[in-house]
Amino acid sequence: MEWIERLNEAINYMEDHLTDDIDYEQLGRIACCSSYHFQRMFAYMAGVPLSEYIRRRKMSLAAVDLQAGNMKIIDVAAKYGYHSPTSFNRAFQSVHGIAPSTVKNEGVSVKSFPPITFKITVKGAEEMNYRIETKDAFRIVGVSVPLNKNIEENFAVIPSKWGEVSEDGTLQKLVGMMDSQPMGVLGISTCNETDPWKYYIAVATSQEKKNFEEYTVPAATWAIFPGEGTNESIQILEQRIVTEWLPTSGYEYGNAPDIEVYISPDPNNAKYEVWIPVVKKQEQK
Repeated sequence: MEWIERLNEAINYMEDHLTDDIDYEQLGRIACCSSYHFQRMFAYMAGVPLSEYIRRRKMSLAAVDLQAGNMKIIDVAAKYGYHSPTSFNRAFQSVHGIAPSTVKNEGVSVKSFPPITFKITVKGAEEMNYRIETKDAFRIVGVSVPLNKNIEENFAVIPSKWGEVSEDGTLQKLVGMMDSQPMGVLGISTCNETDPWKYYIAVATSQEKKNFEEYTVPAATWAIFPGEGTNESIQILEQRIVTEWLPTSGYEYGNAPDIEVYISPDPNNAKYEVWIPVVKKQEQK
């Protein structure tokens, strides 16, 4: 099954389980990647975080149920997994802009969010430079922050950690320990099936870890994309990798960390590389 087809199978799974707890790990299994990578791919391709998409779909159907007039609000809330009327009311208003109690009134406007379908669109825009490299395992030393399984909740956590290590001298200490490849300050997301979900700010080194944590990045194959610019340009590059390069590359996500290598960490004109773990796509028989 092709990559886009697997994404659509994941959408079908969500549609079949909108009245259940949707298992993000199962979504990743359907798409043949980790739940972390699935959430990233979905957000980049759909233009909306996965949790928000699910909320919109549930509230679309909840509005239909309420308009039908056969169910109480508390029953509709329970149907879509909201055991607190307050949390259901908050979710409903965030999508429709009105309270669920007003839906039955004639002339009240609500919103409908139909299921997403993914297709490949050939853009033929700006070129992308990359290389494929298979690397042996390497040791890193640094600091980490736990990551939530719902990746949208991490958007504030990672920038905050970077600010902390820059201000308290940690980053300078790590740079002084750097003596192994890849040379640069590393941002590493260990969000696969085997490791605890963490984000490391670290360097590759052979020195003692001292008061830092250490982690061994497993041997793997990466697609490596160079770039330069601001932090925003990194996000744009990562989005292009997922939406433009990956669908037609002949590769799919591998089970290894995502890595950002900051070769020159100037916030206004950084030079960096984005590494995504890849495996050759299996030919369908």
